Amino acid sequence: MSGTSIMEDARQIIRASIEAVLPDTAVRRALEQHMPGGPVTLIALGKAGWRMAHAAYHALGAQRIRQGVVVTKYGHCEGPIGCLELHESGHPVPDENGVRAAARVLEMVRGLGREDEVILLISGGGSALFEYPAQGVTLADVADVTRQMLACGAEITEINCIRKRLSAVKGGRLAQAIAPARIFSIILSDVLGDPLDAIASGPAYPDRTTCEEAMAIIDKYALRLSDGVLAAMREETPKQLEAVETIVAGNVQALCAAAAREANRLGYAARVMDEGLSCQARQAGEMMAQHARAAQGPCALIWGGETVVHVKGTGRGGRSQEAALSAARGIAGMENICVFALGSDGTDGPTDAAGGIVTGGFYAQATPQRVQDHLDNNDAYPLLREMDALIMTGPTGTNVNDLYMVLMR
Repeated sequence: MSGTSIMEDARQIIRASIEAVLPDTAVRRALEQHMPGGPVTLIALGKAGWRMAHAAYHALGAQRIRQGVVVTKYGHCEGPIGCLELHESGHPVPDENGVRAAARVLEMVRGLGREDEVILLISGGGSALFEYPAQGVTLADVADVTRQMLACGAEITEINCIRKRLSAVKGGRLAQAIAPARIFSIILSDVLGDPLDAIASGPAYPDRTTCEEAMAIIDKYALRLSDGVLAAMREETPKQLEAVETIVAGNVQALCAAAAREANRLGYAARVMDEGLSCQARQAGEMMAQHARAAQGPCALIWGGETVVHVKGTGRGGRSQEAALSAARGIAGMENICVFALGSDGTDGPTDAAGGIVTGGFYAQATPQRVQDHLDNNDAYPLLREMDALIMTGPTGTNVNDLYMVLMR
């Protein structure tokens, strides 16, 4: 075992895991397989957009880049990148800046010919950050539907199935706008199983979802929709696209593998339990605590995936923070243990925290009633902040789902 505390070990594992899935190496490796011969248009969309664009710009060289646009989350741009235009916009609910950025992209690619090429860099968050409403749909409609689906705990694939039909740039429609130019798309996946039509709502990939599936989701969650939105639901998305090549350069499997490597290096017996965790955040916390009770240290139990929160309260938090706070009750009284959950992009929900980390002493110190009250109000952030149990990384520049771990000595 290392000579550091278990909390220091946990934070070292977090740092090493994030560093392993930063887009720099992944983008360079992908471009080595596809180095364009002539000038290109570079478009980067998503929470990792700036970092991916920065890596691609330096890998390609300024002389190869004719023009380009980066669209990412507020606070995620780290400085100018050559000739590229930088835009920041809203997440998880789209805003006017995202629409303006999409309009600029559509203007830039208009008129490209068969001899032209677009390097398209896509990462999670692109669905909200990059939006141009379809005919008959307003930005207010898109924002309202997004809020409804987030609040009811819909899965990301269900949310994207709906959003594709509200948009002129999702579900393969951006590729249609770029045609007949060629597209080479590099993706950092934040969707379990890497379904290419779901990541950032598949702006340059044929859509496998159907209008019938979209209507079933609307019925499932009893969504309240305007006439314009209902009409858009009946417009089918592209099912075939030409001159598009796509490669997945990073995903949650790489995140889990990096966490396991670092845990092993620190002297823990690491085991990746599941790379496709998908459930309510509170259930994930309870599950991790159950495994902790049955485990023998020193060990590191690792999960990757993405949970959801069925919002019933009015508090502040995110899925990773709620999972960590939920786990605190199950590991109460245990020694030499911590449980953490974090988003790889460094922002968990509408907060500045990446996630939360709790020990066996957290539950008693915070008091059981306060833990329950904060869970009931979906208000993990204030309590975790008070207890110095937030994970604060700042924007990481990547986005490949979430990391969950039980670390035990």
